[in-house]
This record gives sequence, C-alpha cells and structure tokens, in this order.
Amino acid sequence: MSYQPARPGRHATIPIRGLDHHLVRWGPDSDDPVLVLHGYADCAATFQFVADEIAADLPLVAVDWRGFGESARSPGGYWFPDYYADLEQMLERLCPRGPARIVGHSMGANVAMIYAGVRSSRVRALVNLEGFGLPRTLSSQAPARLGQWLDELRAPAEFADYGDAAELAARIAKRNPRLSPERAAFIAGCWSAPLPGGGVRLLTDPLHRRTNPYLYRREEMEACWRAIEARVLMVVGAESELVARLAPEGGVESFKALVRDLRVEEVAGAGHMLHHDEPRAVARLIEAFVGIPSP
Repeated sequence: MSYQPARPGRHATIPIRGLDHHLVRWGPDSDDPVLVLHGYADCAATFQFVADEIAADLPLVAVDWRGFGESARSPGGYWFPDYYADLEQMLERLCPRGPARIVGHSMGANVAMIYAGVRSSRVRALVNLEGFGLPRTLSSQAPARLGQWLDELRAPAEFADYGDAAELAARIAKRNPRLSPERAAFIAGCWSAPLPGGGVRLLTDPLHRRTNPYLYRREEMEACWRAIEARVLMVVGAESELVARLAPEGGVESFKALVRDLRVEEVAGAGHMLHHDEPRAVARLIEAFVGIPSP
C-alpha cells in the first residue's frame, strides 16, 4: 500500500534556460509562493509529506532540477553554476513579487545559500534543510580528480534498474529505516518510471554520477554565505549521518560566524532526509519562519 496524499499537488511544466522543468504546486496560486528545492537524487514530488502537514493557505511550488525527477536532461552533463542560473530564472518566473522565500534540502539548500549571497536582495527568508556544503579540498587533489573525470568519460554512466517499484521501495526503506512502508512506496513511485519490458528505472540522469573535475573551494562558498542578508533557518536532523562530516569544518555552530541572521533548529527522530522522516515537525518550522507573505 502506498501513501495517499491528503492534498494532491498540481503538476505543470515550464521552460528554464532551454530545458523543460517539472514543478508541483500546493495551496493557492500565488506570485509570492514559497519555492521548494529538493536535494540530490530526490525530486519535487516527495515534498508531498510536508505539503500534507503545512497550512493549507501557504502556497508552495517545488521544482525538479535539471536531470532529476521529470525535468529534462542536459546532454552535456551537469555543472553546479547552472543551478544558480536555473534558480534565478525560477524566481523570475515563479516568484516575481519582491524578494523570495525559499526552502531547500541538501543540494537544493546549498544552491540557495550561494544564490542568496550573490543576489542578496532577491531572497528575504531561507530555510536550509541540512545544506552544509562539502568539506574543503586541497589543490594537491586536482590531478587525481581530473584524471578520474577523464576515465569516467570513457564509459557510460548507469544506475541499476529494479524488477518493480516494490523492489525499489524495499531498497529505499533499507537505506532509511525511519520510513514507513507507505512512504517508501510513495517515494519509489516519485523516483522511478516503468520500463517497456517490465521493471522500473530511476528518473535521475546517471550523468549526475560522474565525478566533478573541479575541486570544492569552501573558502569561496563561505564568502558567499557571509554576503547573505536574508534571515536563515538551518534545520538539522538529530540522527543525521551528515553532521559528522561537517565536524572538521567546525560543525553546525561554524555557520553562526558566517551567516549574519541565522537560527538553528534540530528535529528529533530525523536523519538527513528529514522532510521524509518528520514532515510535521519540518512543516511547523517552515510555517513559522517563512509563512508571512510580502506586503
């Protein structure tokens, strides 16, 4: 049995920088919605759990990033600056009334944090769900990283297919035992599409698996975070497996010295996928922090 949405979303497609992007809306139509940005290998539709718990009069619009979910794929591969440019057009198209309210998870939160520093007047409030950035890299890592990228270009990028959606749901539940079987089945349906000969295939473009040849320059990211003028709420899962990775950078507390208007909240019983694990708690935090529309 799969999860039955209490407030089914309204699906649509819009062009963003030459690629069709899939989106889901909940709540009333608005030119000042809360823009929701998913993380790596996730998609807009799995924010259904949060949408079912949030105030019905709060407009939400979630978008599939290029090459994820039902959005079009980029034949040339994926480069992180493209997401900043995609986000700028999303805001122009979907949030034209003044500075925007954004909720981002993981990769989506990292994109939003950089964008909020680069375009500080365009974002007024940001809920960061476990968008911690990556550990800093060393220049000595460059030769091996570039070599790995060149090697990967020689072979096709692939994900494993699954015999059916139930097999994928079982894999999702094994990776995240906090999920109920119903939620795992719903996520499996959002993340996959049926194959003509039977079975299902992940919707995420396997080109996302390729190594990024560019090193992660955390110092540059931190410079952008310091330029953020929006209010920022960082939400952490109490059982998150990613928090330990942040320890060498000073942990979650390190962001308090970087982001001028930052509040940190912890969600009990949640791991990294806290919008799947504890959507009611996440919904309450979103409501309280970004629930006020612009004048």
